[in-house]
Amino acid sequence: MLISQYGAGTGTRWFPALLVVLGMAWGTNGYAELQSDGSQSPAEIYKQAIASPIRTDADRDADTKRKPLEFLQFTNMRPGMLVLDVAAGGGYTSQLMALVVGNKGTVWSQGPKMRPALENRLVSHPQSNIVPVVRPFENLIPNDLPKLDLITIIMNYHDIVYMPVDRIKMNQHLFNALKPGGHLVVLDHSAKAGSGVSAAKSLHRIDEKIVIDEFQQAGFKLELEGYFMRNPSDPRDQAFFDTNIPTDKFALRFVKP
Repeated sequence: MLISQYGAGTGTRWFPALLVVLGMAWGTNGYAELQSDGSQSPAEIYKQAIASPIRTDADRDADTKRKPLEFLQFTNMRPGMLVLDVAAGGGYTSQLMALVVGNKGTVWSQGPKMRPALENRLVSHPQSNIVPVVRPFENLIPNDLPKLDLITIIMNYHDIVYMPVDRIKMNQHLFNALKPGGHLVVLDHSAKAGSGVSAAKSLHRIDEKIVIDEFQQAGFKLELEGYFMRNPSDPRDQAFFDTNIPTDKFALRFVKP
């Protein structure tokens, strides 16, 4: 049923310095992780995560465009979840989700190479429940990774499209990595309807229908569409870094039956 809503294992490679820092944090549990006795509502947990003092000034500046509260509500994230953040970049989303899942959950932050911004983020404020994973997109699931509750791909599927990546293989890996009932959340910059993947490299946008079709072919069911990042006034003819207005962005939540 489709509902519309408005509003460290095998194959995982760590940077040595980061491993030392996070190894120390694993034992101490750090102050970066939220503690919940189960009495807090999801909304309270989300707001506490967003207000965490370990989030950077740059994160807070980005919040206006990235809408972290609406994003967390859309994912239906809960403490204790096991999450994979695909193409995690500098770790904005990974850190936010790790604050929500807490010390009983884990966020694996995947990328084809380690990003200095993510390494610096974790060195500055170690979080034992963030595990950097350096793996190619076609084989991004470590062999011993437990079955996941949630996978996120935030503003990066369009980039994967113009890389030499077998997306059929990648998407099937993602499907197989989830528990039955687990979710995949994809957010991206909207291209013009009917444009397919033609604007992926030139404008860093993608046609929403292509994303839906490709994940449905992998076995996912589209469960929820989010409108919290929509902008109907966006003509969708410029790259997101060239436009003076917020881009129109789609949000899709898929479920593994």
